[in-house]
Amino acid sequence: MRRDNQSSVSEFLLLGLPIQPEQQGMYYALFLGMYLTTVLGNLLIILLIRLDSRLHTPMYFFLSHLALTDISFSSVTAPKMLMNMLTQTQFISYAGCISQEFCFVLFADLDNFLLTSMAYDRYVAICHPLHYPRIMSQNLCFLLVIVSWVLSFANALLQTLLLARLSFLKDSTLHHFFCDLSALVKLSSSDTTINQLVILSVGSLVIAVPFICILVSYGHIGATILRRPSIKGICKALSTCGSHLSVVSLYYGAIIGLYLFPSSNSTKDKDVIVSVLYTLVIPMLNPFIYSLRNRDMKGALRNILRRGPFSA
Repeated sequence: MRRDNQSSVSEFLLLGLPIQPEQQGMYYALFLGMYLTTVLGNLLIILLIRLDSRLHTPMYFFLSHLALTDISFSSVTAPKMLMNMLTQTQFISYAGCISQEFCFVLFADLDNFLLTSMAYDRYVAICHPLHYPRIMSQNLCFLLVIVSWVLSFANALLQTLLLARLSFLKDSTLHHFFCDLSALVKLSSSDTTINQLVILSVGSLVIAVPFICILVSYGHIGATILRRPSIKGICKALSTCGSHLSVVSLYYGAIIGLYLFPSSNSTKDKDVIVSVLYTLVIPMLNPFIYSLRNRDMKGALRNILRRGPFSA
C-alpha cells in the first residue's frame, strides 16, 4: 500500500459481543451493574485504606494502587462498550482506537507489576519477618510503584508507536468490543513482522518475568512454612496470602487462556468472551476477594460504619 493511503481509515467498526439483538437490554444492565460494582468496590478499598491508619502498611499501599488500576483498566473498555450497546453505534474513531489500545496495554501491564510487588511484600513478611520494616521501607514501596508505571508506560508507548505506523483499509472491522492490540495488528494491510516480533518478545517478557517472580516468591513462602509446620503458621500464611493468590490465579488464568492459547479465526467469539472476564469480571471480583477474605479490611469497614467516615 502506498504511503498516502496509510491514513485512509478514519474509524473502525467494532462488532462487539456475540449477543442476540433481543438480549441486548439484559446484557447492558448486567455489564452496567458489573462496571459500577467495579468502580464503587475498588473506591471503597481505597477509602478504607486511606481512612484506617492500621492499613497504612506496604501490602495495603500496593492494594490501593491495584484498586485504582482496576478502576482505570475497566474504564478503558466498559464505557465505550456500554455506549455502543445503548446507541447501537458500533464505530470508534482512529484516534480513539489508538488511545484505547495504549491505555489498555498500560493498565494491563501495571496490574501485572503491582501483583508482583505484592507477592514480594508477602515473601518478605513471611520469610524475613524480623527484617520486614527495614526491607519494605516507604522509599522501596514508592520505588516499586514508580518502576511499575515507567515499565508499563514504556511498553504501551512502544506498542502504540509501532501500531501507528501500520496501514488500515477503509471499512476496517474488528471482531471485538474494544481495540485489542493483537486484533488490530491482524487487521492491518501492512507488513506486521516487526509488530508481531515485539508483541511476542516484549509482551512475553512483561508477562513471564513477573509471573516467574510471583511463583518464586510463593515457592519460598511454601518452603518456609514447611520448615516450621504449624497450624498457626499455615493459617497466618493463608490469611495474608490467600486473597493475593486468588487474584493472581484469576488474572494469569485469563491471560494464559487468551494469549497463550488463542482461538482460530473460526472461533473468535471465545477470545471476546475471555476478554470480558479479563477486563470486567476480574476487576469486579477483586474488592470482594480482598474484603471477604481479609480480616483487616472487614475490621476497617466495621469501624468506618460504626463511627462514620469523617468523625475524629
